[in-house]
Amino acid sequence: MLERNADALVVRIGGRWHLGRGLPSPNVIVSELSGPSPPRALLFLDSGITAWDSGLVAFVAEVSETYRSSGVVVQLGTLPDGVKRLVELAAAVPEKKGDSPAANRPPFLDRVGIWMMNRTRASADALSFVGDFSIAAARFLTRRARFRRVDLVQEIQGCGASALGIVTLISFLVGVILAFMGAVQLQQFGAAIYVADLVGIGMVREMGAMMTAIIMSGRTGAAFAAQLGTMKVTQETEALITMGISPMEFLVVPRVVALVLMMPLLCIYSDFMGIMGGAFVGVSMLKLSLPVYLRETISTLSATNLLLGIIKATVYGALIGLAGCLRGFQSGNSSAAVGDAATHAVVTSIVLVIVACGVFALITNVLGI
Repeated sequence: MLERNADALVVRIGGRWHLGRGLPSPNVIVSELSGPSPPRALLFLDSGITAWDSGLVAFVAEVSETYRSSGVVVQLGTLPDGVKRLVELAAAVPEKKGDSPAANRPPFLDRVGIWMMNRTRASADALSFVGDFSIAAARFLTRRARFRRVDLVQEIQGCGASALGIVTLISFLVGVILAFMGAVQLQQFGAAIYVADLVGIGMVREMGAMMTAIIMSGRTGAAFAAQLGTMKVTQETEALITMGISPMEFLVVPRVVALVLMMPLLCIYSDFMGIMGGAFVGVSMLKLSLPVYLRETISTLSATNLLLGIIKATVYGALIGLAGCLRGFQSGNSSAAVGDAATHAVVTSIVLVIVACGVFALITNVLGI
């Protein structure tokens, strides 16, 4: 209800004000500004408000903002205290023009340029990290790196013995899956014994190193990123720099060295468990004797295949360790950023492992190995 009192416009509000019941348009009140004699003041009065929610607050706030922008004095009068507080809070922090995501979205070419600049900067950071690690690794090999031996021992235990359980389970199941896949096809030709060849070569040459790398990416690479990210949040890395200690030598070198040392051993163990998984299928499903299965496996394996798998595992370990530590150092200064760093570490590690696997396949094909 509107009333004109001298130069003031009085708005009396009453009844139930709920969003679900529909609200009147503020245009009736706003249109008074464009009249022949616009009011110099706006006064809101409570004329029996029985219930209200955010709809009343939005209505009063919109009208008040429009009148204030025209230089009109606005008084909330006898409105409920809750409405007054919310309207005053809205007026104290007004919405900025162009704050919507659509209004701030840059043009397409700008987004492409920003993306390219970010990727270039990330690549430069990664190359710088690899260079710094190379220097730290050289100091480690010459016994000049500053780190605690107990940290290296703990990392070796964490990357080695503590990972045996999950490596055992996954590798055994991979061997079982390979044996099942081969048995379905080879049984049609009466060549079930060659399941041993398939599983043995597949595990030793490719799958042992690959599955171990993927396991360690999710287990150890993420742990490295979370640990270093947390140290960055708590400013422990800055404290090391203040004391004149290189974080690369003190934090990164023990982790990467431990993973590089343990990955070949885990790979050999994974190969063994995968062969045992294939033997389980060969004995239980194909009715092969265990000595015959193992003899066929040994006869088909070669030192070249075993050495190739060990080399792959070593390279994978270095890639996983570097990716995890890099993402940890790139972490932001919040708990959410630490979680993002761990996620990025896993993704980066797996991508690098797959790319390296493809490079190894190309090299071995060219060399005829």
